Amino acid sequence: MSDYRIQGATGEWEVVIGLEVHAQISTQAKLFSGAATAFGAEPNTQVSLVDAAMPGMLPVPNRECIRQAVRTGIAINAQINKWSRFDRKNYFYADLPQGYQISQLYHPIVGEGAIEVQLDDKNPESTKTIGIERIHVEQDAGKLMHDQHPTMSYVDLNRSGVALMEIVSRPDMRSPAEAGAYLSKLRTILRYVGSCDGNMDQGSMRADVNVSVRRPGEPFGTRTETKNVNSVRFVMAVVEQEAKRQVALIEDGGKVVQETRLYDPDRNETRSMRSKEDAHDYRYFPDPDLLPIELDDAFLEECRASLPELPDAKRHRYETVLGLSAYNAGVLTAEVETSRWFEALLAATATQQGKPESEVAKQAANWLTSELFGALNKLGKGLLESPVSPEAGGALLALVGKGTISGSIAKQVLEKMLETGDAAGVIVEREGLMQTSDTGAIEAAVDAVLAANSDKVEQYRAGKEALFGFFVGQTMKAMQGKGNPQLVNEVLKAKLG
Repeated sequence: MSDYRIQGATGEWEVVIGLEVHAQISTQAKLFSGAATAFGAEPNTQVSLVDAAMPGMLPVPNRECIRQAVRTGIAINAQINKWSRFDRKNYFYADLPQGYQISQLYHPIVGEGAIEVQLDDKNPESTKTIGIERIHVEQDAGKLMHDQHPTMSYVDLNRSGVALMEIVSRPDMRSPAEAGAYLSKLRTILRYVGSCDGNMDQGSMRADVNVSVRRPGEPFGTRTETKNVNSVRFVMAVVEQEAKRQVALIEDGGKVVQETRLYDPDRNETRSMRSKEDAHDYRYFPDPDLLPIELDDAFLEECRASLPELPDAKRHRYETVLGLSAYNAGVLTAEVETSRWFEALLAATATQQGKPESEVAKQAANWLTSELFGALNKLGKGLLESPVSPEAGGALLALVGKGTISGSIAKQVLEKMLETGDAAGVIVEREGLMQTSDTGAIEAAVDAVLAANSDKVEQYRAGKEALFGFFVGQTMKAMQGKGNPQLVNEVLKAKLG
């Protein structure tokens, strides 16, 4: 149970959260037409006669949209309904040329499922299961543009008919952190499956945030719905601000009204958009132009077989088979691109060192999550923009693994790889950075360090063993980081007695 509470003037309040996530299905055509779905096209350039609701035009379901919804349902261990149906949801709006939206109210394609979220990256025990009520497939509406003309609004129908999955959670979340963790995990799963690109800034994934408050243990309160929130951070802010607003309203003697609200990120506040009764009368009825969707076992099996290794399974494998820490496994599986990059790096590192992946996994994971991420962060680049490829990273790690260069030199080499695009081996050869395993040179450097620090030698021999690290550091510094650390340690131990 979450211990998140709103502290009101009259005591503690608990927040209850449910999310309805609209995820644009990753296909090159719309749900019922062959029109394109590319982001950023000129207004009204991706509109078929079906999308524009020209008389006599009949919708034809896009098989790939159905397939992707089913694959998503299987990925969250949900009930897949072999029989589902499209309904017409009737309402008038300027960006809805048909005068109705084709959706699935009574018989959705995906039933109940669940997602497990982790609330603390460093604590594998901090998990919570969030129930999912349903996933239904529906078409998107167009878009009204109010800023193109001083007195008129323009209509862009490029999004009209775009295929959406509406993923409806149970009201199982009790804090902004839980809502954020759920949305992040859902986005990760969709991106692994490939059913939605998860680009919230482009509108291909957005959340309607349902929030109510109650005294702990009491029945649910009246909820509000904040529409079209387009980032994880904003979803968390909506939960916090809307819960505080409702508590203040109730404590002042007012009542929460069931309504639709909008979030203003500049002011960090929600504001009323329109009131909402318990249910609008949309006059739902089965769409007469569309037959029910009937799925057979072979189709379901093909969907199941097409799924990749999903984030929870991958994370478990990284921890148990590769021996990575829970934290590193979490970082490496959070984004599908990161896990793909890591696996390419791991394969290259293992091949170039002639070792099993399990033996080099920690080296590869630590280098990627600390060294490369840190260096790219300084450059303001993401992993997919990295000038260093996984194969080039594997070659650098192989030089360390084989003792050709030390770990500290490897950091310098990485900087030069990012600057020049040259291979690690070329840089090491050109700049004379190879590690010295010449015992004579190491002994000479150690003798000089010990002679210059005779007082510390006495302290060490008198029992202050922590000084050993100081001697190692001074020797490596004297050798410009090129001394073989293992040999430096051995020579120092022998000479310090």
